Amino acid sequence: MRALIPTGRTGALVELGTASEPVPGPGEALVAVEAFSLNRPDFLYLAAGQGAYRPGIDAVGTVERAAADGSGPKAGQRVVLHLPGGGAAAERVAVPPGRLAVVPDGLETTVAAALPLAGMVALRLLRAAGDVRGRRLLATGVTGGVGLFLVQLAVAAGASVTAVARPDDPWQHLIEAGAKVIHTVEEAATGAYDVVLESVGGRTGSQAALKLRTGGLFLWFGQAGAEPIELDFFRLFEGGQGLTLRHFVHTEGGPDDSRDMAELLRLASSGQLRVELGHRGDWADTAAVLEKLARGRLKGKAVLTISA
Repeated sequence: MRALIPTGRTGALVELGTASEPVPGPGEALVAVEAFSLNRPDFLYLAAGQGAYRPGIDAVGTVERAAADGSGPKAGQRVVLHLPGGGAAAERVAVPPGRLAVVPDGLETTVAAALPLAGMVALRLLRAAGDVRGRRLLATGVTGGVGLFLVQLAVAAGASVTAVARPDDPWQHLIEAGAKVIHTVEEAATGAYDVVLESVGGRTGSQAALKLRTGGLFLWFGQAGAEPIELDFFRLFEGGQGLTLRHFVHTEGGPDDSRDMAELLRLASSGQLRVELGHRGDWADTAAVLEKLARGRLKGKAVLTISA
């Protein structure tokens, strides 16, 4: 079957090639893939030369053959799928039922394909933050797919959200979603926030900790800038800013993503969750789109269709 294959070449990380046909286990469905979205881990794994990693963490397709043990969606049903190990950028893929959810009638394939990873990170981050009604949130590194979902979900839950975005990054969509946008973390008032959601690292992440109120929560969910955060005990002590630091990993809930994906599909289908698509195209364009993703120049998600 046709699939996207890693090349190991900078600037052209993947190309169309062939891969072995998947052989589903008794608890796996065979899905014919229609479209897949790209996520930052796709680029990171490919750029790092992580073995035979093939892209495609999130996708939409049709169940060609249901799981032999009777679990999960039935043959002919349209599904969204999430494969943390990649490989969905292919004509067919074997998927366990815990990584599948049925797509509601009327929801566009491109919208559904953009939801799983970014949406689940946002959904689970807010759960980790607790009840955010009436609370003030400061978020860094949220101009991509996760950020838009996070802002929408937080605002809908009653939170006030301030997002830190560089002037040359795409950020207007965050304002449209209900956030206030500032361009440096220094613009945020010291001690003004109940929760910091941090995913940049370096100076930005380190300074963000100083913006928490005493007893606030620092949720650390990424390090996009590659530099680690540095917390100065004595500086925090002088400001009286005792805080709780939590290293957030979105996979802590285990291998069953079906309920969270179903919730995201419901919200998108009812118009309560908007997906920003920065690119729609044929999967032959994947290498070029990965480079745009790496430079942070995509406003929203990229979805590629598997052509006949």
